[in-house]
Amino acid sequence: MNKTLFLLGCLTIIACGEKKMERTQIKLDAYPETRKDSTSNTYFGTPVADPYRWLENDTAAEVVEWVKAENTVTQNYLNQIPFRNKIKERLTKIWNFPKYGSPFKEGDYYFFYKNDGLQNQAVLYYQKGLNGTPEVFLDPNTLSADGTVSLASVSFSKDHKYCAVGVASSGSDWNEIFVMDVATKQKLSDKINWVKFSGATWSENGFYYSRYDEPKKGKEFSNQNEYMKIYFHTLGKTQAEDQLVYEDKAHPLRYFNAGITEDNRFLIINVSEGTSGSEILVKDLSKKETGFKTLFKGFANNYTVVDNIGDKILALTDYEAPRYRLVLVDPAKPEAANWQNIIPEGKDLLESVSTCGNKLFSTYLHDASSKLYQHDMSGKVELEIPLPGIGTASGISGKKDDKEAFFSFTSFTNPGEIYRYDLSTNKAELFRKTEVQFNTADFETKQVFYPSKDGVKVPMFIIHKKGIELNGKNPTLLYGYGGFNISLTPSFSVSRMAFLEQGGIYAIANLRGGGEYGEDWHKAGMLEKKQTVFNDFIAAAEYLINEKYTSSEKLAINGGSNGGLLVGACMTQRPDLFKVAIPAVGVLDMLRYHKFTIGWGWAVEYGSSESKEQFDYLIKYSPLHNLKPGTRYPATLVMTADHDDRVVPAHSFKFAAALQAAQAKDGEPVLIRIDSKAGHGAGKPTAKLIEDATDFWSFVLWNLGEDFKEVQ
Repeated sequence: MNKTLFLLGCLTIIACGEKKMERTQIKLDAYPETRKDSTSNTYFGTPVADPYRWLENDTAAEVVEWVKAENTVTQNYLNQIPFRNKIKERLTKIWNFPKYGSPFKEGDYYFFYKNDGLQNQAVLYYQKGLNGTPEVFLDPNTLSADGTVSLASVSFSKDHKYCAVGVASSGSDWNEIFVMDVATKQKLSDKINWVKFSGATWSENGFYYSRYDEPKKGKEFSNQNEYMKIYFHTLGKTQAEDQLVYEDKAHPLRYFNAGITEDNRFLIINVSEGTSGSEILVKDLSKKETGFKTLFKGFANNYTVVDNIGDKILALTDYEAPRYRLVLVDPAKPEAANWQNIIPEGKDLLESVSTCGNKLFSTYLHDASSKLYQHDMSGKVELEIPLPGIGTASGISGKKDDKEAFFSFTSFTNPGEIYRYDLSTNKAELFRKTEVQFNTADFETKQVFYPSKDGVKVPMFIIHKKGIELNGKNPTLLYGYGGFNISLTPSFSVSRMAFLEQGGIYAIANLRGGGEYGEDWHKAGMLEKKQTVFNDFIAAAEYLINEKYTSSEKLAINGGSNGGLLVGACMTQRPDLFKVAIPAVGVLDMLRYHKFTIGWGWAVEYGSSESKEQFDYLIKYSPLHNLKPGTRYPATLVMTADHDDRVVPAHSFKFAAALQAAQAKDGEPVLIRIDSKAGHGAGKPTAKLIEDATDFWSFVLWNLGEDFKEVQ
């Protein structure tokens, strides 16, 4: 394709009244010629072409050149959006406010995270006593020139003398662990490599951690990860001397993580075959046991060890309780018939339980909003801890001898409040409030319940300026996830506020597949029922249109990771319903996702193309395989990153190439933005977050036919 496309339209500018003027022309360069070959696989008698499989080899010279060419087309397009710089200026201004994390106590010191405003990474501070002078304990901004090295985990030894620090580079899931002397803040010689999905669990003179063997050179970010192992590292020794604690040679595709109870009595190993279902192994260290006993057999249910009470273990589980319950289990008699209910299953989702000051603290979700309760150690509710309103609270947690604890609260219009909870008075007092550079009181949040295709009511949050007119003309972005038992609860986003200021409407649908109502809600949107999630999202869009919030011409959709799959599936199933689609770091090839890094762990959620029954439903919605040539798809900006070793960029590469080829002649733009030195999202520096948001909202507003209005 060598011809140049021109996007023309009508731009509405609001001044003293409403005026229309001719819209600026944007030149869309010809897409790169993406080679197609004859690669194909046959699944249970069904041949499936895979002409862009060569794009999976992300380090190959041909792929590197393709990435450069695609990024050039994308940046040339985005550079022409007349208000792009104004969006970046506004984002930079409103992003620039101090952001604090909740304090936590280690020995005589309180530690907390703070970002002054535009620092790439939050800095870890410490101070002696609540009224002490804060000092920098560790500044990750000094670990790299561009802020792409982030703190992934921080863990203190039982005697508070040492701190194990996990760091990640360029957004990769790979972590390196080093050790600091707390008193001197000096880095010790200890260094641990090839850690993934694990921090340090301290015990006496060292710590447990999980790792994989060193990957093949050049394939660190794409090859399948197998044979995770748990090691114990003794301070002062080399990693080569670390003691192998647990492995399972018969099951290469399992995760293993070590935990230890606060009193150092029980060593816990959490085993999982994927993102759902677990098995718990236990060793009583006080009895010098050499092997592990099975406390909870996997993998039909979920189990999380909270702590122990003497020789018994407290655990949160969905066994015969899809909204979860807390049970007390004797490792000598672990059968379910012997369990003691401490906090029984209730009407709301029991999201988490923690201990502090010899009390239990529970966090519930009621229609995707937090509720906090204090219990005695027998499980009896002592009181509900009042919260400022509908929003999300972090759980209260601490040590058995603590007299205070901290928790945070946020909502769509509340940038964050930190509360100090006094266990002697059972009172929560405001400790610190975040101040921002705009009036959050100008916006409102409502929660609606709309019917999905099968009649089930699905909750959705809708955020917008107060007094907005429901005339079907409002630019709207619908966001969703719908998977992996993850709940979408109220949270504050600076990036989102920039859109709301422009008169935009932001909607978040709590789709099935998520965890908002427990395991039944999760299971209603997984495996062969995954289409239900897409139906829920499509129904959310139809609700917004029918209720005159917006129209198809003013509706954008976005989701990341599993949410990227959601966007890809819905835009291929209902291309007429949306004007703009932004699938970010998405799982878009449902037939091969399990062949990369830790993708095999998602088979419990999605199924696998290696099963005939599961192939039959995967092929029906896999975004890559359901693009139809000549269809008019929404204006699409595919977003990914070169160091994403969670959902490898090959998904986005192949989908973008196929979508560019399938898009109707003179159809909407199909672009791919491939970030460098970035991963799946965690640890991304502020500078990159602002760049991402700038391009995201520039593309959305422009393709929804909107201008950027100056904000005072």
